[in-house]
Amino acid sequence: MVAPLFTALITPPPAATAPAHERFMHLLRLALGSGQFGKLLLSGPVGDDEDVERLTVRAIELRGEPALSFLWRHRTKDITKNHAPEAGLGEIARLLGARFRNAHLHTATEEVQFAVSRKGRETLRVTRIDAAEAPAPAVHDKAKHRPLEMAHPVWAALGLTHLVKGEPALVPAMARKWKQINRFVEILSAAVDEAGLQGPVRVADFGSGKGYLTFAVHDWLQARGLAPRVTGIELRDDMVKLCNAVIEGEQLQGIRFDQGDVRTQAVQPLDVMIALHACDIATDHALHVGLQSGARIIMSSPCCHKELRPQMTLPEVLRPMLQHGIHLGQEAEMVTDSLRALLLESQGYRTQVFEFIALEHTSKNKMILAVKAQGAAAAALAARRPELLAQIAEIKRFYGLKEQRLEQLLAA
Repeated sequence: MVAPLFTALITPPPAATAPAHERFMHLLRLALGSGQFGKLLLSGPVGDDEDVERLTVRAIELRGEPALSFLWRHRTKDITKNHAPEAGLGEIARLLGARFRNAHLHTATEEVQFAVSRKGRETLRVTRIDAAEAPAPAVHDKAKHRPLEMAHPVWAALGLTHLVKGEPALVPAMARKWKQINRFVEILSAAVDEAGLQGPVRVADFGSGKGYLTFAVHDWLQARGLAPRVTGIELRDDMVKLCNAVIEGEQLQGIRFDQGDVRTQAVQPLDVMIALHACDIATDHALHVGLQSGARIIMSSPCCHKELRPQMTLPEVLRPMLQHGIHLGQEAEMVTDSLRALLLESQGYRTQVFEFIALEHTSKNKMILAVKAQGAAAAALAARRPELLAQIAEIKRFYGLKEQRLEQLLAA
């Protein structure tokens, strides 16, 4: 059955003697027009093309219209650009051979490979996929419940989903990212219930990057009727522009992205402070902003623990274990996040430190979750404050630590 959105893309087949480039473009058009298109990967960049590593193209639907989403993978960033079908096909035709030597087209029935040698020789290889050989899903397999709706057009705009036979489906390469996002929202859901938040809910996401999590939090809060006021704060101006373009394109309300650094942020009232993968002491600054802003929920996934390791004087009993660099690094990480958790508790927050997703999905899988205590729980934490501060002092003494950034910020 021909997919109605891309039917016009089908063109008469070229002659068998036509250049491989022309025959590849025909097969691409045919895959799009027939609803068999999976994805297109362009690789083997020609020269040092602005650090471009590869380009992935997927078919999406934007506001009811077909489009081709281009995900440009650079060494240090990703850039997504969406094109109308004909414009996108024209761009692909220009890129083949000129900026990328290889193209790999995945369809429901074929894999098509196009290549240009360094001497300029073009080759085309088509491998047919026998669907009958694919293993059938087990009868007990069923879709897992997810808190986010995959059909939301934002996910297509960000390259997380694409259309398969007219239905939104997860891009296979983004499966781990999708799982991380949904797991994070599940944790946020429990924290919101514990904190008893009611709308409007003010959220700041520091280091928002491409905005996957920021959009997810906004979407989930909106679905819960909590009138979100979400701000993503990111150093990289290109990421800020990309995310604000998605907001404008989808006409979203209650979400925006600003360029900024957590270390210089003016304190404003917040209900939820999020900081994922803030490097080293940037995590401490983010936690401090959350505390100063009166956030009821603080969520942080720390990384790059560097501050304490050079300060650590190893106790005699631990030296045989910590003589190995990997063990010393793990010990410094544990001490750092333990001090952070104790400091948050000393400020009246019920705090947990845990793995929020399996290590197979990301190496940065630790979460510090702090929820402002209320009622009797708040009184109990207030009574324990001298004990908590004594524990912090003892840990610092044991390891010979002089400075810890969050403690310094609180003291100031």
